[in-house]
Amino acid sequence: MSAEIETTPARGASRRVRDVVFVDGVRTPFGKAGSKGIHAGTRADDLVVKCIRELMRRNPSLPPERIDDVAIAATTQTGDQGLTIGRTAALLAGLPRSVPGFAIDRMCAGALTAVTTTASGIAFGAYDVVIAGGVEHMGNHPMGAGTDPNPRFLSERLVDPAALNMGNTAENLHDRFPAITKERTDAYAARSQAKFAAALEAGHIQPDLVPVAGKKAGAGWTLNTADEPPRPGTTVEDLAQLRTPFRPHGRVTAGNAAGLNDGATAALLASADAAAELGLPVRMRLVAYAFAGVEPEVMGIGPVPATEKALRQAGLDISDIGLFEINEAFAVQVLTFLDSFGIDDEDPRVNQYGGAIAVGHPLASSGVRLMNQLARQFGKDPAVRYGMTTMCIGLGMGATVIWENPHHADYGQDAA
Repeated sequence: MSAEIETTPARGASRRVRDVVFVDGVRTPFGKAGSKGIHAGTRADDLVVKCIRELMRRNPSLPPERIDDVAIAATTQTGDQGLTIGRTAALLAGLPRSVPGFAIDRMCAGALTAVTTTASGIAFGAYDVVIAGGVEHMGNHPMGAGTDPNPRFLSERLVDPAALNMGNTAENLHDRFPAITKERTDAYAARSQAKFAAALEAGHIQPDLVPVAGKKAGAGWTLNTADEPPRPGTTVEDLAQLRTPFRPHGRVTAGNAAGLNDGATAALLASADAAAELGLPVRMRLVAYAFAGVEPEVMGIGPVPATEKALRQAGLDISDIGLFEINEAFAVQVLTFLDSFGIDDEDPRVNQYGGAIAVGHPLASSGVRLMNQLARQFGKDPAVRYGMTTMCIGLGMGATVIWENPHHADYGQDAA
């Protein structure tokens, strides 16, 4: 425990809110779901274990017993993603048995919610240091497998039937915002591939990846060190030829949407005081976060109201945000966000290293990937003070977290 909460407070005494910092984040290479993917035959919980062990290796000044909780998200919480995966992964990673853990689910924003949930505990004083992340092995657990939606959703028309298929919700966004054409989404998708390829070439991606060994029948062991989904060199002309599986003559394709993927992420969070005490680096400070609900049939618009709420909490305007990391479930989802805030399709502040259209979207793990990329961009540009990680979420939600760059000259001056 940090010095400020070692002493027993007076009965009923109020606690001050503490600063929460992002210390470090790692992820496995993202693979394609299915029998030919790099993580076929690898357990989901073992992917998480790799991330936890890598965090500990990279931060040797952190005694394992100082970790106060482990929160791991998974959308499908069964099989190798079940059994309270935060606790089981902590045990499998060799953390002391005194370290508790839990599982969490907010679909695509699972890891993001694991971060905000444990960060709230740090701010309150219940924790000093936590590990938060997520995993999705969509090869082992296809989206929606084993679920049993209540028939009232359809019989009472609580949601449009399209809300249960994410591709249909993306087509609905195109209907609602006709200015977002297929040509725009394909152009955005091609840029995402190009930006990811450039970031990889410049060395901005690999530092956050932990290698994972995989074994395939008849092929032996392979050490997987790179993401599998990216398609460098993709052109708008290539994308124009793809079929539209969700609607005849539609606009959503496999090329302007994220794929089905396997992967895991984990982040190390701490109070600012604990980080200083333990000699841990500070890569970002959490400023505000918000979640919002929207019509499930247009779930991709969720980041818009979530961002409005987070900005109000922080006392900031969209113009104060110098970097955006937006999950690219679908290109139309990103363009809806950009249009809502008057941001150009090619604004250099947006997804500088590319996004999920290129690198993949293993559902509950993706939130920490966004944070990793934002933290690395902060380190390279001290002129930027505030950045944002934001995501759409299935069944009609959005999530946004605002972060501050510790390398900025005014860092922390407005901290409570």
